[in-house]
Amino acid sequence: MIQGTGSNVGKSMLVAGLCRAARRRGLSVAPFKPQNMSNNAAVTTDGGEIGRAQALQALACGLEPHTDMNPILLKPETDTGAQVVVQGRLRTTVRAREYSRLKPTLMPAVLESFHRLGTAHDLIIVEGAGSPAEVNLRDGDIANMGFAVAANVPVVLAGDIDRGGVIAQMIGTRAVLSREDEAMVAGFLINKFRGDPSLFDEGYALIQKRSGWQGFGVLPWFADAWKLPAEDALDIASAPHTGACHVVCLCLSRIANFDDLDPLAQEPGLTLTMLRAGEPIPGDADLVILPGSKSTRGDLAFLRAQGWDIDLAAHVRRGGHVLGICGGYQMLGQRVRDPQGIEGPAGETPGLGLLDVVTVMEPEKRLTRVRAEHLASGQRFDGYEIHIGQTDGPDCARPFARIDGVDEGAINGTGRVMGSYLHGLFRNDGFRSAFLFGLGVANAGLRYDAEVEATMDALADHIETHLDVPGLLAVAR
Repeated sequence: MIQGTGSNVGKSMLVAGLCRAARRRGLSVAPFKPQNMSNNAAVTTDGGEIGRAQALQALACGLEPHTDMNPILLKPETDTGAQVVVQGRLRTTVRAREYSRLKPTLMPAVLESFHRLGTAHDLIIVEGAGSPAEVNLRDGDIANMGFAVAANVPVVLAGDIDRGGVIAQMIGTRAVLSREDEAMVAGFLINKFRGDPSLFDEGYALIQKRSGWQGFGVLPWFADAWKLPAEDALDIASAPHTGACHVVCLCLSRIANFDDLDPLAQEPGLTLTMLRAGEPIPGDADLVILPGSKSTRGDLAFLRAQGWDIDLAAHVRRGGHVLGICGGYQMLGQRVRDPQGIEGPAGETPGLGLLDVVTVMEPEKRLTRVRAEHLASGQRFDGYEIHIGQTDGPDCARPFARIDGVDEGAINGTGRVMGSYLHGLFRNDGFRSAFLFGLGVANAGLRYDAEVEATMDALADHIETHLDVPGLLAVAR
C-alpha cells in the first residue's frame, strides 16, 4: 500500500507506474483504493462508477475498470456534504460530520471488494488517501492505516520533496503514528525530486536513521506526467502547447468528469486554458467548454458570480463556439428545474438561454457506456453517460449525436452552440480531429490512447530506473 505524507504527493501516479512495472514482469496485478473523494468518475464494466485515478491504474494493469477497485467514492456536492457511492452505487448523501459516523460501517464492503480482487490476481497495489498523519481521523478509518491494519497490508510511505520539508513530513508522520500503525510501515520513498538526486543523500540517510525505515529510493520529477489523465482539473492547465486555436474551459466550483479535456491538452494545434474563478473569458477564445458539474444549479450561480454569463453572451455574438457537456449542457438551456430537491433545495434556476431546452432533475441516474455517431461529421465514437436529469426542447430537433437510432443532445440554429450528455468523446481520434477541423485545427495525427500507453510505459521505466522495485515487490505478502 502506498500512503502519502499528504495529499497530492503523487500516490496515484506511483501506483499506476508500479502496476505497469509489475504487469511487465508477468504478474497479474490490480489497483485498489478503499476510499476516494473525487467528482472525476469513470463508468465501469459492471455498470457502476469509481474514481478516475483507479481507471487509469486499471489501464496500467491491462484491466477494465471495476467497482471493486474503489469501493467507496465520495462525490462532493457542497463544501460540507457529499454523495457516498458504495461499490459503484449511490448509497446516501451525508454531511462531513455525519460521514464520520457512517464510515466504520463501510469497512465490510471495503474488505469484501479487496478480498475479491485478491482471489483473482497475484498482486494488489493499494493507494491511500490524504495522509495517515491525520491521526484525528484515525478512529473508524477505512482509507489509510485503518484499512492497512484490518487487511494486513504493508505500507510504503511516499513524501513529496517538491513542496519542501520532506524530512519533517517523514519523521513527523512516524512521531504521531500509534505503535500498531507504525508497525505496518515497511519503508519510504521520496517523490518529485528536481535536479541532482545525490544532493539529497544526507537528508535521505537522516530519514532512514531517525525513522528506522527502509528507503526504496528517490524518484526524480516525471516530466511527461501531464500526458496522463489528470485527477485534478487544474493540473490539465500545465500542457505546453500554444496553438492558434484557443479553447477555454470554465473551471466550475463542482466541476465533474473533466477527463473530456485531457486529449485536448495534447493537441499541438490549440491552446487550452483552464479558466479560474475571477478571470474573464478571453476575447480571442474560439471555443468555450462548459464541463460537467456535480451541482448544476449551484454552478450556474457560481458562473454568474464570475460574470461568465455576460462573457459567454459576448463570445457568442462575436461568432464563437460553445460546447456544454452534461451539466454544462443543462446550464446552456432556458431553465433547470429540480422539483424534488435532488441536487439541493427544490426549485428552479434560469439557464443561460443559449439553447432552447429545459432540464428537469430526476432521481434516476443514468450510468452507461455508449457507442454514438456525431451527426455533423458522421464519425462514430465511444463515450459514457453519468448524469441525472432529462433535457428536452425545440433545439433537440438538431441533435448533437445519435445512439442506437435515438437522437442525443442539441444544437442551436447557428450551429455554434452545442450541448451533449456524452463524456469522453475527445478520446476518440477520428471524432476529435473532425470536431477540431470545424474550428480550423489541422489534423496533427495525435493518437491519444497510444500516447497514454507509451507514457505509462515511460513512467514504469522511470520508476524501474530510480526506485528499488524488487525491494518494493518483496514487501508484499
